[in-house]
Order: sequence, then structure tokens, then C-alpha cells
Amino acid sequence: MSFIKTHKKYLTVVGLIWAGCFALFLFSYIVLLSPQFKNKKSIENQLAQIKQKYETAVKATQEETKIKTNENINNLQNRIKDFVVATENAANLTFDISQVATEKKVGSFNIKMQENKRGSTSLDLKYLKESQIDVGFEGDFIQFATFLNAMERRRPVVFVDNFKIIRSAMADSNHRVIMKLAVFIRKQQES
Repeated sequence: MSFIKTHKKYLTVVGLIWAGCFALFLFSYIVLLSPQFKNKKSIENQLAQIKQKYETAVKATQEETKIKTNENINNLQNRIKDFVVATENAANLTFDISQVATEKKVGSFNIKMQENKRGSTSLDLKYLKESQIDVGFEGDFIQFATFLNAMERRRPVVFVDNFKIIRSAMADSNHRVIMKLAVFIRKQQES
């Protein structure tokens, strides 16, 4: 205790010097070293991205990767055929739907194709266009259900946009069905 009393002035000066040095080191860390650590981390992230691109490029040059990529492209092209009608087959579409109606034995069948009736032109699709098909026929509920089922299972896909059934005034007679179908048609590409 006597040491503290006799050297109080000395200990205060040493404490102030230590506090000043600590403040100076803290300030140096914040001003000089902290931005360097952030910069180092940013450069490490850029290096990791470049390494990943390099590894991808090296992998892309391998023959096995090329074969897998080509297989994937072929699979996707075959899969798109399930949803898009080729331009040259668009003319046969109404005929195919008429054949389905004949198979399902619906009466008074009529069909009319209307291209870009809806707001699909506002989508500005580069490779596809939408065509709508208006279908009307007479039949009972079973004929309607089987025709609807055949349309939904068809390849390339025909989307049933909406339908309306107008009930017949006579109990024995068939009901009138009006359907709007939609299909995607591949646009003809300029060469």
C-alpha cells in the first residue's frame, strides 16, 4: 500500500501512456488493417470465382462432358416436342382434333383456329406463338369427359383454356359444349 501512495504519480503516468498506446493501436487497426482484411477477403472471393470458372472450362473441354451436354440438349429438345407444335404440323392440328372428336362419337362437331387471340403477343416470345382453337360439339357428359381427357393427354400438349356446357332443353338430347383450347406453335426461324 505504501508503494502505491509513494509512486502514485509514476503509476498514473504509466497508465496514461498504456491507455494512449492502446488507443493508438486500436486506431491503427481500424484505419490501416481492417480495410486490408476486407480487401483480402474480396480478392479471395474473386480468386475462388475465377478458379471455379477455370475448373468449369477445363471440365467442358473433356470429351465425356461434351457427350453428356449433347445428350442433355437432345433430351430437352425431345421434351419440348411434348409441349410445342412444329410449324409444319400446325395445319394438321385441327384435323387431329377432329379425328379425336370422331373417335369419341360427339355430334355437330365444329372447330376453328384463331392465332394470337389472347394477349400472348404482349409477351413478345421469340421462338413461340400461341394459337387458340375454338371447339364446339354436342354430347352427353361421358362423351364430354372422354373428349376432355383425350385433349389433356394429347402430345404435343393441348391446353384446355376454358369450357362451357349449355344444358339441353330436352332431357333426352345431348348438351352443347363450347371449349377454348390453346397450343404453342414454334415460330419459323429465319436462316
